[in-house]
Amino acid sequence: MRATAIDRSVAEAIDEGHGTPILVIHGGMGDSTAWSRVTDQLKDRFRTVRLHRRQYRLDLPRPITMADEVEHVAAITAELDRPVLVGHSSGGVLALEALLAEPESYAGAVLYEPPVVIGEPLGGDQARAALDDGNPGKALTIFLREVVGLSPAASTLAGFVMGRTHYRDRVIRQLDDSDAIDALGNRLPVYATLDVPMLLIGGDRSPRHLSERLDALERALPRTRRLLMHGQGHNAEREAPGRLAAAIARFIDEDLGKLRHGGTT
Repeated sequence: MRATAIDRSVAEAIDEGHGTPILVIHGGMGDSTAWSRVTDQLKDRFRTVRLHRRQYRLDLPRPITMADEVEHVAAITAELDRPVLVGHSSGGVLALEALLAEPESYAGAVLYEPPVVIGEPLGGDQARAALDDGNPGKALTIFLREVVGLSPAASTLAGFVMGRTHYRDRVIRQLDDSDAIDALGNRLPVYATLDVPMLLIGGDRSPRHLSERLDALERALPRTRRLLMHGQGHNAEREAPGRLAAAIARFIDEDLGKLRHGGTT
């Protein structure tokens, strides 16, 4: 699927299946394939649309703001009938901003550990300095350890693998993504105005700060419930796609189904 945004840039997504539309917004370092294992289990019942985020489109110039990304979400949404937004990690923050821009355009949202700012900025200055010194692997290692909160061993391994030359541009976009979230600041007071049903998902093996951010969101949002995925961390779309797909389907069938039949959530 392609759709032209207000600034005439073209948004791109993978469109599969039929039924209630689900618009999936992937997290950092990803692309439209990131959630394919989840949507493969949903597309028999739902129309699944996987956005290739503007921030991670290497064919588009940087820097890219959160507002720029919202324009691409809106362009794809205009081709759908009130989709359910599914946002993962930084894609969850983008989903919240898209909801703020056009709340009437969405039936609801599933947010998987969005790193919303709740106090101090996410940071990333040391990672940016390492990148400026020509070391993308070290930059990603620092980012994953200091900002994401992964263990030193996992951060070092990921930095070694992803720090190779042909991944440099993705590392740059990841740091840009973090900067775009920091630029928003604490948006909890405005997120509290979002009167749409939402499901917040977290893993019991995820870094603690992500759970704390979900706690803050849960307190702020007026119509939400929480799901804890036992034995999972920040990447259940890879580790437990079936469980994640089932949770999304249950939210649509039960929570949004009540609204379609005149109930409440």
